[in-house]
Parts: sequence; structure tokens; C-alpha cells
Amino acid sequence: MSYMSFGERAVLFSLFVGIVLIGFSHSNQVVLLDTTSVLGELGWKTYPMNGWDAITEMDEHNRPIHTFQVCHVMEPNQNNWLRSNWISRQAAQKIYVELRFTLRDCNSIPWVSGTCKETFNLFYYETDEAHGVKFKPVQYTKIDTIAADESFTQMDLGDRILKLNTEVREVGPISKKGFYLAFQDIGACIALVSVRVYYKKCPFTLRNLASFPDTVPRVDSSSLVEVRGACIDHAEERDTPKLFCGADGDWLVPLGRCVCSIGYEEIDGSCIACHPGFYKAFAGNIKCSKCPPHSFSFGEGATICRCEKGFFRAMKDPPTMACTRPPSPPRNLMFNLNDTCLLLEWSPPSDMGGRRDLTYNVQCKRCGPKPDQCELCEEELRFLPRPLGLTNATVTITDLSAHANYTFEIESLNGVSGLSYFPRQVAIITVSTDQTGPSLVGPLKKDWASPNSIALSWQQPEQTTLPVLEYEMKYYEKEHEQLSYSSTRTKAPSVIISGLKAATWYVFSVRTRTPAGYSSYSPKYEYETTGDSSDLASDQGQVLVIVTAAVGGFTLLVILTLFLLITGRCQWYIKTKMTSEEKRRTSYQNGHVPFPGIKTYVDPDTYEDPTQAVHEFTKEIDPSRIRIERVIGAGEFGEVCSGRLRTPGKKEIAVAIKTLKGGYVDRQRQDFLREASIMGQFDHPNIIRLEGVVTKSRPVMIVVEYMENGSLDSFLRQHDGHFTVIQLVGMLRGIAAGMKYLSDMGYVHRDLAARNILVNGNLVCKVSDFGLSRVLEDDPEAAYTTTGGKIPIRWTAPEAISYRKFSSASDAWSYGIVMWEVMSYGERPYWEMSNQDVILSIEEGYRLPAPMGCPVALHQLMLHCWQKERGHRPKFTDVVSFLDKLIRNPSSLLPLVEDIQSLPESPGEEMDYPMFISVGEWLDSIKMSQYKNNFMAAGYNTLDSVATMSIEDVRRIGVELIGHQRRVISCVQTLRLQLLHEQEKGFHV
Repeated sequence: MSYMSFGERAVLFSLFVGIVLIGFSHSNQVVLLDTTSVLGELGWKTYPMNGWDAITEMDEHNRPIHTFQVCHVMEPNQNNWLRSNWISRQAAQKIYVELRFTLRDCNSIPWVSGTCKETFNLFYYETDEAHGVKFKPVQYTKIDTIAADESFTQMDLGDRILKLNTEVREVGPISKKGFYLAFQDIGACIALVSVRVYYKKCPFTLRNLASFPDTVPRVDSSSLVEVRGACIDHAEERDTPKLFCGADGDWLVPLGRCVCSIGYEEIDGSCIACHPGFYKAFAGNIKCSKCPPHSFSFGEGATICRCEKGFFRAMKDPPTMACTRPPSPPRNLMFNLNDTCLLLEWSPPSDMGGRRDLTYNVQCKRCGPKPDQCELCEEELRFLPRPLGLTNATVTITDLSAHANYTFEIESLNGVSGLSYFPRQVAIITVSTDQTGPSLVGPLKKDWASPNSIALSWQQPEQTTLPVLEYEMKYYEKEHEQLSYSSTRTKAPSVIISGLKAATWYVFSVRTRTPAGYSSYSPKYEYETTGDSSDLASDQGQVLVIVTAAVGGFTLLVILTLFLLITGRCQWYIKTKMTSEEKRRTSYQNGHVPFPGIKTYVDPDTYEDPTQAVHEFTKEIDPSRIRIERVIGAGEFGEVCSGRLRTPGKKEIAVAIKTLKGGYVDRQRQDFLREASIMGQFDHPNIIRLEGVVTKSRPVMIVVEYMENGSLDSFLRQHDGHFTVIQLVGMLRGIAAGMKYLSDMGYVHRDLAARNILVNGNLVCKVSDFGLSRVLEDDPEAAYTTTGGKIPIRWTAPEAISYRKFSSASDAWSYGIVMWEVMSYGERPYWEMSNQDVILSIEEGYRLPAPMGCPVALHQLMLHCWQKERGHRPKFTDVVSFLDKLIRNPSSLLPLVEDIQSLPESPGEEMDYPMFISVGEWLDSIKMSQYKNNFMAAGYNTLDSVATMSIEDVRRIGVELIGHQRRVISCVQTLRLQLLHEQEKGFHV
């Protein structure tokens, strides 16, 4: 007999109706049975029939609520069973049974005997049969005894307060198709509110652009199920995507990834086609890019942008490069005809077509009296270096015929010239060899000689069609067989050559210069200097003895007196003449080679009269041709203005004009014009061009080409973030090319900084401001040493700060700082650090970190420029070559320093590594520089060869310490990964 009446059970049921309907949603659970969601009758069996009571009521939403109750606490030996229907296990290997129930506290039931229990038992039985299975308790396996955490009392029942318990038990492994659950009551007062049976799974998910299906975990909770993912639509594997399914239905340990294919970008976990006007040429998790200049894409999912009409992309151009066009013709053709040797020079085209791979072709035609009587030149003409594929805007042509007319067509080409269907434009210049004759001078005569000097003279040419402007004399020691020679110029048909060696034979030759150019050299003449002064006195003494013996003492006295008077006057005249001539021509006797294209810088300070250097290297401009328009700044000596320069027969051009303010002293005027004397010696597209000077009227002016965008540092600050990396590298390449030109001339700038770089409207950068510059000696390792003066600490190499030693290597250090300024868009080097802090930090090994967005390759070059040992810094020739490689291979600029520093070192993640220039630098980076000679001696002189080394190879080359062996082989493995990584991206270190 049940302890509670039906009415009490109904009240009890009504108390937990609201609670039963509270469900739980778990995405990683698959429910096999939930009694709260069954709409019809459950149909569960009870044994005996009067044991468990099934109660079904409808809730406020008209849904059935199934509960089972039993409360035979007053009767001993209770054995009441409740069995569920057959439950299919589906894919489950382990199942979970969740029970929610209430249980009456036996102590709260009056007159209850010792038969009252507060627990019940849970059983299960596996079977493949779904029907007709008779209930046999012995077949069931006990899962657990279920006890309540909270029990209710009669007071709780009266106050309508119930204690609802939830218990979960695991069952498994399950191997048959299904199972039954059974509940055994042995004398408790229980209300079974709900039963939920489920198993866990790792649900379908998308991770790293890969899909992973529903996966059932293993029964063994300590082992994981490895699941390989499938890339979603429009994605492809970069590394095999994997997840591991844990026992609780959670996905763990993601490995690998998929990336969006070309033409698609990742948006919210999907690969979406690029919109019109955008493209994506490489697979990867990068965004679609806007079409480069002069290109377009109409449809969606574009992998490359097509070029606009008239623009092209070369075969080797990456899809990221703008479409370009052929260049315009060369400008400002000029020639210099020396006998049968012709030098052609020109300026680069005004429109480069957007490219830097500019070359020139020169075609020669020999023409008759009429314009239509032209034919290609014969093969006897020689072009130096060649007629086709010229990279410099100059060519020398030899073996021209006399009395002939030649027409030369110079054509500009770039990488897309062959793709254009428009006719190519050329620049044309006509040259006649009738303009120059032999103009040979008469024989060279030696007027006199001394131990250090020789005076020569010659006759002027008798028949000349053009006036002789000057004579050029070249000479060299006969013993040296013209390995090198010196030269000097004079307007008179005589010259005194000084600074020679005593008792030495010299070879002399002279030629004339007319308005049409130079003639050929005269025949060679050999003359010897006299011995030293002691030899000369001895010879004179012997002569006097002979004369004395012949004519007597009186005659000897008269002759000797006359001889001394004449000799003294001649020596005074010669010494006076030599002093002025020597000082004026010192610069030409030290390395000046008057061959087209080869120049040596001459320091204006070597001239006794500084105005002589101004006249030598600059061009005087009539001030009436200059129109000053406005003041644009202030310089050290006066105002800086912009204006226009009018040249007869040429187009008016924009210029910048530096003026010398009034009230100056001679020293200020000399310092002001000194910079013009320096600039006048340079001719390079990346060096500021001097147009001329005004010195014969006031104000004194220096006129240079006008650079629309001003100084580089302020220009970058005004356009922060507006340029692509390729554009910035192009600017750096121009600066390096200008510095290479200066270095090749033996010239040190000393004040290279972004503030001293000027930018024109085409973003061409030109080196300027030569106020601190000095000349190098012939020794390329020599450095200029000075005392006093201000030094720009933040841009100056350590040895120049400490010892005032300047060289091309110190300019290379400054160039590294300029690179940092460019990549940081004009930020101040070393920020707000004091100059003293900068000096101490550099001595301690500190170097500027890479600016944001700086490619690894560029920061590596900066660090290379900042080597402490100046001999280890790169030459400007190497810098230009390295930057050219980066420009030709833009993908080498994709790895950024901050990406490498922030990438996690976890499986499946790609990592870029710094790009080293040499094996020696790689050894420096891993602190193993002491083994450089070992690697070189063993033939490991490339990074490719180093990447193949084994531990035995490392020992064989002489790395004996165990710790060093391990360090080297570990870094070799990293290097090997780096090289493989670079090969996948299509370029090699």
C-alpha cells in the first residue's frame, strides 16, 4: 500500500510541473531519449503491475508530462521494476543517462518501519532485438545505486517546496544495436520526473577555412580522435588542416590551415570573390587589392587586372605592378667631336613610362648631300660600350670617316617597348666630320729644363677653319709606358711642366681644342729633366776650369760675373712663373684623365685663388636671363628663391636661386661660391644640377634646377603612408645611385641626410647641399681628417664622430640613417634622445629598430650600413645592385619585420626569416663569427651550401666544442626551413 494517496501524489506532481519543462541545449550532445519531449504515451513496463505508477498530465502549453512514482515504504521486501522501451544507440560508443527526480526523507515519514530506503538502482541491458524481449532481471547489468543529494519532507510538501535532484551516469562501451534501461525500487518514496539519454560528439564546425564533420569520441577518455578537415569552397590547403576530438565532445589542438584561392578573400570565415576593380593574384589569407595604376577588372573573382589601352605589363612583371608604357624619346642631345672620335650624350626621357628598366639603342646612318641619300653605317664604326642596350645616357663612337655626314637616332626603350603597337619615337642628331681638321701643332721644342720642371713651346697650326680655344698637353714617365698620365691646358703655345722627377725621361704630346672639339694628339716627344743641384754645380765647375785655362783669369772673371747675373735673373723669372702655374694646375696633375666619361673630383680648396675654381667649373649667367618670382626659403648666406631661367635657343626652365645677402666679406663670398665649384663638377640624374652662377653683378647668385617637392624629410612627413614600398625603394635607389657616382669620383659628402635630398615632381631624389663635403685621396681607404666644425651626430658614423675621419664608408653609415628616415616617413632618428645618449648607445651596440611596415630585406641593409667596422659596410655599388634586385623581385619585400617578430611558433604556422646577404653575416647573427674562415676554407661560401650541412660536416670543418656544434646545426636547420620557404614564394635569397 502506497504511503501517499493519489491526491497527495497529484499535489506533488503539480509542484514540479514547472521545473520539468526547463530543458538544456548542448550542441555537442546527441539525444537518444528525452521523456519531456515525447508527445504520446511512453509505454514503459512495470513489474509488478502495482509497483511504479505512471502519471501523465498536460502543461500550460498543452504538452504531455510523463512521470513515474513509487512509495511503498510501509511494506517490507519491495522489488519494483520500471523498464524503458528499446533505445537505439545510433553511433554512440558511450552513453550518458541523466535522471531528474525527487525523494522523500524516511525520517519525515511517521510510523515507518526499517524497510524505508532513500536510494534506487539503475540497470541496463544490451540487445540487437527491438521487440519481443521478455523482462528478466538477471539479464540486466547494474549501472549504479542512485541516491538523492536533496530529499524533501512533509513540511516541504505542505509548503509546496521540492528538492529536485539531477544525476548523470556513464554507460559503455555499447557494442550492440540498442539497449533497455531499468529502474529498481527497494522501498523508497520516489518521483522520477524525467529521463534523458544521450551521447557526446564533436559537432560539425568550420575552422581555418576548413570544415570538420560530426565526430564521435573514443570510449577511452585519454585518447583523441584525429580528424582531417576539407577546405571550404574557393579555398585550398596551405598545410593539412586537422582537429582532434576530445572525450567531452570538444575540438582540440587545431593544426594546419586552408587559404583562399586566387581571386577570393576571406570574409567572416568564407572565401568571397573579389569585387570588380579589385584582384588577388596569390593564394593566401590576404585581402583583395585594388587594381594597380592603369589597369582594371570588370568581373568578380579577378586574379589579375588587365592593362588600359596603351599600357602594358611585361612577362616578368608581377601582377602587383602597375601597367606601364614605353618611354618618350631622349632629350637634350649633345655631341663632342674629337678628330674621328665622337661622344654622344643625352638626358633621360621626360616620361619614363612608369618603369626604371630604361635602356637606349643608337642607330647610325651616313648621309649624302641630300636628306634622302642615307644608308646604314658600315661595320667599321665602333661603339663604346655598344650601340644597343645602353644603360647610361652616353656612347662613344670611333673610326668616323673624314668629310662625312652622320645622322644618329637614339631610341629609349623599357621592358614593355616591344609590346606596344605604336611607332617608336626617336631623337635625332646630325654630325659632320668636316668641322674638324688635323689642327696639328708644330714640333715640340724644349726651351729649358731643371730637376723638377721642363719648359716646352710649339708653333701654332698654320691652317685652321676654326679658332684654337686652347691647347691640352699630356705627359707621363717613359718608364711607366703610359699606365697613367697627367695633363694640363694652356691658351698660349707654350707651357711649363713642373712637379717632375729629377733625371727622368718624360713623353709629351699636345692637341688643340676648337669650337668643334679636340683634334688628334701630335707625335710624341721625349725630354729629360736635369740632375739634382749638386750635379749641376759640379758640371758648371768643370766648365769654368776649362774656360779659365783657355782665356786667362781676367776673362774668366768677366764671364763668370755675367753668367751669374743672367742665371739669377732667369731663375727668378722661372720661379715666379712656376709658382702661379703649379698652384693653378695641381688638381690636374693628380689623377685627372681627360677621357670621356671618366672624371676625378678636384677640391676647390687646392686652388690658391678660389675664384679660379669658380671660373673653371661653373658657367657665368647673364642676370638679365633670370626672373625671380618668389622667396621659398632662407639659406645660410641669404634667401632662396624660385624663378625662371631663359636660355637662347632653349625652352625656359624653372630654377631655384640661392642669393648672397649684402654686406658680405670676401671669405663669405668664397664659402658661398665654393658649393657651386663643387656642384659644377657633377653630372648625374640623381645629383642636383648646377645651371650656373652670377658673380659679376649683385646679388651674387647660384642657380640650380628647381625641385618641386622640396626636401625629402618634409615631403615624406606631408605624405605619411601615401606611397607603396616599391616607390620608397625607388627613392632609395636614386639616392644610392647618386652616392655611387660621388664615391666613384673620390668624393665624400659628410652630411648625407633626408633634409639634404631634394625631390622633383616625378619623385626623383637628388643629392644636394655640398657645404661639408671634402675630397678623398687616391687611396680608396683614405679618409679626410679635419678639426673643429659641427657634425650632424645622428647621421654620422662613430669613427667620424670620434676621430673626425670621413670616408665613403661613413657616407654609407649616413645612407643607412636616410633609409630609416624614408621608411619611417621622415621621423627623427633616435627620437628625443640627446646627442650624447646617441653616441653612448651606438658605442654599446644599439641600432635603430625597423620602422612599422619596413620589409626585412631593407632593415637588414640598414644594419649592414651600421657595421662598427667601416670596412665591413657595403659599397654604394653593392647597395645599388641590391636595391635593383629588390625592385625586380617585389615579392622579396613582402616579409615585414613586425610580422616575423609577432608570429607564434606553433605547428602549422608559416614563418618568414630574415634575409642574410652572406654566410659571414649569417654566422654573425648566430654569434659564431669566429668560424668564418673555417666555413670559407671548406667551400661553404653560399647559404644554399650551408643548408646542406650535417653534424659530421660541422665537426669536419673544425667546430670542436659540443655546444657550438649544437648551436650551428640547430641554426642550419632553421636556415634550411627559410630557404624552402623562400622557394615556395617564388624567389631565392
